[in-house]
Amino acid sequence: MSEEKNTISTMAEMAAKGEQPEVLFWVGCAGSFDERYKKVTLAFIKILNKVGISFAVLGEEETCTGDPARRAGNEFLFQMQAMSNIQTLEGYGIKKIVTACPHCFNTLKNEYPELGGNYEVIHHATFLQQLINEGKIGLKGGGVFKGKKITYHDSCYLGRANNIYEAPREVLQALDAELVEMKRCKTKGLCCGAGGAQMFKDAEKGNKEINIERTEEALATGAEVIAAACPFCMTMMRDGVKNKEREDNVEVMDLAELIAQHESL
Repeated sequence: MSEEKNTISTMAEMAAKGEQPEVLFWVGCAGSFDERYKKVTLAFIKILNKVGISFAVLGEEETCTGDPARRAGNEFLFQMQAMSNIQTLEGYGIKKIVTACPHCFNTLKNEYPELGGNYEVIHHATFLQQLINEGKIGLKGGGVFKGKKITYHDSCYLGRANNIYEAPREVLQALDAELVEMKRCKTKGLCCGAGGAQMFKDAEKGNKEINIERTEEALATGAEVIAAACPFCMTMMRDGVKNKEREDNVEVMDLAELIAQHESL
């Protein structure tokens, strides 16, 4: 991509020009600060630029949605963070938000309305599926993942919390890869172990950590790629693959990265 195409507008910059983007891309804490997940942010931006979607980010005006605070039991902090974000979003007249983080997605979509923040919120798995179905992303000719075995790990906040199971799988099937399911998938999928703010605390006593159990299930499929659609899941599954010393032949990748790497894009 050219340097010009890598330019990302903030809402403040667009507002100063009297412009309104089609969507606000909510980057999230992981997408902004986690070195690995920054690559997912860039991959998704590459796709948005490629298909000509008008978008903007909040930049320094974006703060945490408050999800970890609420899951950890700090309701006061959650409401402070949420109200601050709602005030910013309302100030820009935001109507449509897309995000790559299921935790941000769930909080913005399902929990902000009770505080007065009502928006159309779309997870990037669904957004990518829509772009493919509309023919805006052309995945013809097989590409780099043709015939490769890919297994998909269901994020709890996408799956059980919001009933989004098919969109990410349709994205993967469009790559012409071989989708191999883990025994526990969809409504019976196993959590990666990071939810409920667990990723930010030490593991509790037990025989095995959840992410190791889940990684073993993923490796048992014989997949060369473990696909994820959540920064929390990606971190836990990557740690699991490292624990099993399989980094050399098994990759953990986000849906946006898989699409962005496809040769026809």
